[in-house]
Amino acid sequence: MASGATIHTFTVQLADVDRGVYDELPLRVARHPSETAAFMMTRVLAYCLEFEEGIAFGEGISTTDEPAVLVRDATGRLTGWIEVGAPDAARLHYGSKLADRTAIYTHRDPVKVLAPWAGKRIHNAEAITLHSFDPGFIDSAVAVLERRNTMTLSITERQLYLDLNGSTLTSTVHDHRLE
Repeated sequence: MASGATIHTFTVQLADVDRGVYDELPLRVARHPSETAAFMMTRVLAYCLEFEEGIAFGEGISTTDEPAVLVRDATGRLTGWIEVGAPDAARLHYGSKLADRTAIYTHRDPVKVLAPWAGKRIHNAEAITLHSFDPGFIDSAVAVLERRNTMTLSITERQLYLDLNGSTLTSTVHDHRLE
């Protein structure tokens, strides 16, 4: 954990109907001083939306050879490379060569995130999906964020229902291809 990091805890009740995943997740999330609350909230949502056996948060922003969220199989082989924010094309190229699948979750305008990748060499770009949320959704979640958080997250037909510390928010999970 980075020195000076603020620890946020989340007790998450996850019901992902689309994937048949139902679980309770106790999460301890270290927020580095240079990390925005919006980035951290997107990182937590990415973890939940990608949840499967072997998932973990990356070592943090100081580690350049790991994504924000990663998935390893029982042998330790990297199977999922999940970025958050707006990573550069070289990072996506590197990650997609290492892992079986790559995904990106962003709290930013997806059009602006996609633009710098146009024409860049990204391994297996056609299989990579950028996921975004409705405008204002992440900001609304950040507004009710606390150090200790209770969260219920339900996903059905790519519609996300979030109850965070008693506030109810909804968003569609928008999928954008890199092609």
